[in-house]
Amino acid sequence: MTDRTATVLRETRETNISVSVNLDGTGRCNIETGIGFFDHMLEAFGRHAFIDLDVKTVGDLHIDGHHTVEDTGIVIGQAIKQALGDFGGITRFGHAYVPMDETLSRAAVDLCKRPYTVWRVKFDRDKIGDMDTELFREFFFALAGNGGMCLHVENIYGENCHHIAESCFKATARALRMAIKSDAALAGAAASTKGSL
Repeated sequence: MTDRTATVLRETRETNISVSVNLDGTGRCNIETGIGFFDHMLEAFGRHAFIDLDVKTVGDLHIDGHHTVEDTGIVIGQAIKQALGDFGGITRFGHAYVPMDETLSRAAVDLCKRPYTVWRVKFDRDKIGDMDTELFREFFFALAGNGGMCLHVENIYGENCHHIAESCFKATARALRMAIKSDAALAGAAASTKGSL
């Protein structure tokens, strides 16, 4: 198997971001975004996707968290896409249901290089910790759009906003973990009737 790692740097007037991923890691994470709850979610994401994830984001938090969260999603998506190379030999599809106390969420992903996002998640609070809940949608759209993913995330039911957010991150991570796995039967080819993605 080829080395499935990548490091992506992105610097704008709003954010300065470094992301490194190892798709065949152990779930080791080192996350610094300046937004505590976001760090918590990204650590859960890396751990449950079983990828090593290093994220260092310095953003314009004196304005708000929007640029920090969205741009971090962009760079994580770019790093995952780069690490996947031509997407050959991977399972391609993944799905997961994740319960968390009273909450149940599900995610499905197709690593197809045709980005699309369906986000069916609602929060009845404006913030969880120091993070605006509206920014979760921005993160997942940026992740899928830059990672070449068709991603569907849905909270089926739940009451506690922390649980809703965390179950969505974990479900997406578990779906991704399934999709990035190598399938020996493909012998390095794309899982597609077209022969390529």
